[in-house]
Amino acid sequence: MLKTGTKAPYFEGENECGELMKLTDFRGKKLVLYFYPKDSTPGCTAEACNLKDNYHRFLSLGYEVLGVSRDSKASHQKFIEKYGLPFHLISDTDTSILQLYEAWGEKKMYGKVTTGTIRMTYIIDEQGIITDVIGKVKTKEHTSQILGS
Repeated sequence: MLKTGTKAPYFEGENECGELMKLTDFRGKKLVLYFYPKDSTPGCTAEACNLKDNYHRFLSLGYEVLGVSRDSKASHQKFIEKYGLPFHLISDTDTSILQLYEAWGEKKMYGKVTTGTIRMTYIIDEQGIITDVIGKVKTKEHTSQILGS
């Protein structure tokens, strides 16, 4: 079980441009690592746009933002272009990163149990330690959940 105070699991995956991104790329910076179900759906768009609208605030506080979903690199490119997202999105088509971060599993949707992406966010400090886990994401207010104001 991943929780506050534990070392963030090492990951690597390709972003929307096909560039390899790794946890170690963010050493020395705080990282908002967020997992979401699907590009261009209402909740995922609201969450991404909330993070985008506050992106300069994140940067000024020493944070980087990185999203992860099962969508393809091409889907991520369209999502980024359509909404002007200033951060990268990792394509995790085999769910390896999602599983590593416990963001893949059973969930209830409309009273039905399915297997899929569990929306959640990890805040990782400059040394790679998880400082916060947000499991009940409020998509339109996610920045305030992360930064506390």
